This record gives sequence, structure tokens and C-alpha cells, in this order.
Amino acid sequence: MKLHTTNVVADWLALTQRRVRQLRDEGILVEKAPGLYDLQSSVVRYITYLRKGSGNTNLTDERAMLTRAKRQAADMENEVRRGNLHSTEDIEKGLATMCLNIRSRLSILPAKLSGELAQMGGDREGMFDKLKGAIDEALEDLSSYNVAFAVKGGEDEEDQ
Repeated sequence: MKLHTTNVVADWLALTQRRVRQLRDEGILVEKAPGLYDLQSSVVRYITYLRKGSGNTNLTDERAMLTRAKRQAADMENEVRRGNLHSTEDIEKGLATMCLNIRSRLSILPAKLSGELAQMGGDREGMFDKLKGAIDEALEDLSSYNVAFAVKGGEDEEDQ
């Protein structure tokens, strides 16, 4: 095995002698003797190092990442315009409105039904049926998307 100087290795790899020493210090290139390298193994190790990447991203990679991010942002914007993607704020507002509507519909049932239930005189089965029917009716009304998400106070669904 013939050994070559730092200068020869630098020429073969199109590097400076200083860069060859830096690669030696980083463990990429291995000296067989002080200042002497096996040329073939040095070339193979350097090519392997380049294929894996030096850990630094280059300008081309940065541009590719930026282009990818811009494309994803444009795709998301298109999905928002189509109505397939909604902001977290809009979803939270819609769910809060829906929960308030359910709460108000169910909380008026005791006032609405108390007179009728009092007249039933302890008929548990009749009371149960009356309560169940009223709850089912309220839930059936709220099962419609427009009713469940309706905003009280004159706001339109568009304003949500």
C-alpha cells in the first residue's frame, strides 16, 4: 500500500491542505503515518462523507424547503377558501355556540313541563314518557346543523 502526502490527497480531492487536516481532525480522513494517507481509502471516506452530508444545509436545500413551505401554505389557503379547512378559533366558537344552544334548550324543560307533570299526580310512567318526549324533541331540533350552530342576537352564520 502506497502512502501519499497531504498535498497529494488535497489535489485528488480538490481541497486545500488545511481542509484535509481539518477532515483528519474531524475523523473523516485517517492518517496511516504522520502526514501520510492511503489515497484510495481517503477518497472513499471523503465520498461517503459527502453523500451523508456535512451537517450543513446548502443553498439549494434551503430553497427547496422554502418552496415546499410556500406550496403547503398555498394549499392550506386553497382549502380554507373551499371550506374544507377551518381555523381553531372558528371551531371553538362554533362548539361553544352549539353547547350554549343545547344548554338553553334543555334548561327550559323544567319550567315548560312542571305544570303538566304536577297534574299527573305521581304517574311515574306518564311523567317519564312526557320528559323523554320533550328531551327527544329538543335533541331532534338540535340535530340539524343550522339549529345547533345558530347564533342568537341577530348574528348570521357568516359572522361566526
